[in-house]
Amino acid sequence: MPKPTVASTDKKVGTAGRRGDDVRSDLWVSVERRDKGGIELELRSRVESYYGDSIREQAASILNTLGLEHAQVEIEDQGALPFVIAARVEAAAVDAGIAEGADATPKRSIEPPPASSRDRMRRSRLYVPGNEPKYFINAGLHQPDGIILDLEDSVHAEHKPAARLLVRNALATVDLGGAERMVRINQLPLGLDDLRAVVQQQPDMILIPKVEQAEQVREAAAVVDEVLDNAGIDRPLWLMPILESALGIENALEIACASERVAALTIGLEDYAADIGVPRTAEGDESDYARRRLVNAARAAGVQAIDSVYGQVDDLDGLHSWGKRSKGQGFVGMGCVHPRQILPIHDSFNPTQAQIQRAQRIVAAFEKAQAAGLGVVSLGSKMIAPPVIKQSQQLVAQARAAGLLAETSEGDSTP
Repeated sequence: MPKPTVASTDKKVGTAGRRGDDVRSDLWVSVERRDKGGIELELRSRVESYYGDSIREQAASILNTLGLEHAQVEIEDQGALPFVIAARVEAAAVDAGIAEGADATPKRSIEPPPASSRDRMRRSRLYVPGNEPKYFINAGLHQPDGIILDLEDSVHAEHKPAARLLVRNALATVDLGGAERMVRINQLPLGLDDLRAVVQQQPDMILIPKVEQAEQVREAAAVVDEVLDNAGIDRPLWLMPILESALGIENALEIACASERVAALTIGLEDYAADIGVPRTAEGDESDYARRRLVNAARAAGVQAIDSVYGQVDDLDGLHSWGKRSKGQGFVGMGCVHPRQILPIHDSFNPTQAQIQRAQRIVAAFEKAQAAGLGVVSLGSKMIAPPVIKQSQQLVAQARAAGLLAETSEGDSTP
């Protein structure tokens, strides 16, 4: 049994979580360190008659894991799930002066989904505040291509250590469906602590905010390598640097090439507009240069270009127009801040039926020419150039990944 290691602080009471009648799927915890008396726990919960004993047992188990033998614990529960209870109790204990060190990560209750490929479909990525567990459970039901558990802008500075534990536990226990599991860490160097906490739980992708230099990516990649190596994990983990300043945009190519783990670049338009000293507009003229430069750098480095979020949640027509324009500039997807934005984004970035049918004809003509040993591919009276063939193959693959093609009994795909 490890003894509690007290940090160099006189603080004896720590708190974590949220309380109040408007809170759901969360809890508030207070831990007061004592010199004797064992663990005394006071619980108030709407579900105490059903789960009170379970909550008490879990809280005691977490404190035992942390080596805390004597404490007064107060819990106000609003329907929190076990992974939330574990994170909040641990965070309160750490806040009470128990130095971090003992591993209170819950036992993994889900297997990580199949490893994410470098060029997988990333039309949409849904931001979920990392300190709001009520949004975690159902996020996958909305079927975004990716779900970002956010530790940066959506989390108040005071709550970042607690949110880090919550996201770590969620990665070990929450099924996000078929979505790519992403975490946006904090700006370095604080983000390095985020990496040390969450990487061992095998997210698919890490978003690094406010990147301006390639060295920042290399620093993050080195920590990822260290954690995975120490844990004996052999699984891809990709990086997506977020460029949010004029300097970051000018260094886009170097940033994209900074590590083999980089799979995509994206841009933060609110911060970029602030950095160049202009307001962000619906038309986006102020960021046109930056977005085009990012796309060109990403393509030159062989990674994906992902657009920013569209902040006007209720303007779905504007979102659709922005998405179409974004796709036309070379982006393959964009972020979203509300589930209602997912379908319009997918519609904007999906190929049309006419595009799919033309691409299929080109691919079929190419395969027929290959089978016949011909070096020239033609469709009707037109010769098809190799770049057009490659683009058509990519479009058909995208349509298949998006579920826009059905397999026939002969193995062919039909819209």
